[in-house]
Amino acid sequence: MSQEPRDRPRETPPCVGFWRRELRRALGGALNVFAARMINLRSRGGWVTPLSLEAYRALPTPSPLDTTRLIVGRSNRERARLLETVLHGRGVPVTRAPFRTVEGAGVSFFAEAGAGPRVLLLAGHHDAVPGSPGANDNAAAVGILLALWERLAADPPRRLTVRFGFFGGEERGMLGSRVYARTAALGNLVGVVSLELCGIGDSLALWDVTPAVEATPLVRAWIASVEGLGYRRDETYHLAEPVPFFGSDHRPFADRGVPGVGLTAVPTASAEALRAFIYGGVRGILVPPARRPAPFTTYHTAADRPETLEPATLARVGTVLEALCRTLDAPGGGR
Repeated sequence: MSQEPRDRPRETPPCVGFWRRELRRALGGALNVFAARMINLRSRGGWVTPLSLEAYRALPTPSPLDTTRLIVGRSNRERARLLETVLHGRGVPVTRAPFRTVEGAGVSFFAEAGAGPRVLLLAGHHDAVPGSPGANDNAAAVGILLALWERLAADPPRRLTVRFGFFGGEERGMLGSRVYARTAALGNLVGVVSLELCGIGDSLALWDVTPAVEATPLVRAWIASVEGLGYRRDETYHLAEPVPFFGSDHRPFADRGVPGVGLTAVPTASAEALRAFIYGGVRGILVPPARRPAPFTTYHTAADRPETLEPATLARVGTVLEALCRTLDAPGGGR
């Protein structure tokens, strides 16, 4: 999850607004990485020993937590290499999308399930900030999406294509998704859901939801899906307004008119404190990690380790996302 200040509404020529936003994201990405490096400079928590690829391959059915344990505690280049190896090893048809700009370089990976004309993009970035093992942010999302691809590949949607985007460079101002959104054909996208911090908590928050976004087929299908699973609005699921200071890979698509939202797991007991932290302005963001509400206690720190994740939460997010895919695939598809 990147840190990103939000625009204030103003009349700005489109080209000027685009480059201003790109510059702000480039600077925000650099600041995001620098801040994490400073926070973790004197970390005494000890580094994580990741699961070896050999041990991972020996598992009969690797879980999202197993995939997380494989990826954490490695350099971003190694995380990308291992993810590509795992995708190929599981028989996933992969499209590789390397990128290089003045801001940095990396690679994103894409896989699909289903063959319908409309496309739902589910995104989970595979990179982490310096000094953090990157379990909840964001190896957990990679594990959830990989497990979901396998379920959908076994029973593919008929009216919908689900595209899985494993983006690189998210922590550098959403670099991978910005490059992709600038160059890809977006006209058939029904929406984008970006997974962030999806490993801790017993309720779910869909964020960057404006009234206009709530009226889209994407969010209507989300509401129908979670309520069909027994979730209750403002109790076990939440629709949150646009989030200041933080961003994720759905935003470059939203800038181009594609409905885009972030998805985060939230402990119910922390919901009010979390709202105060997120929407409390700069003062809230400057609170030291140990005093922040979960799941931000470990955010961008050396404490973001696999043992902090909750397997039930990982499973819960996967179940909800599968329900969303099935709802959008049904006749009417949330429209």
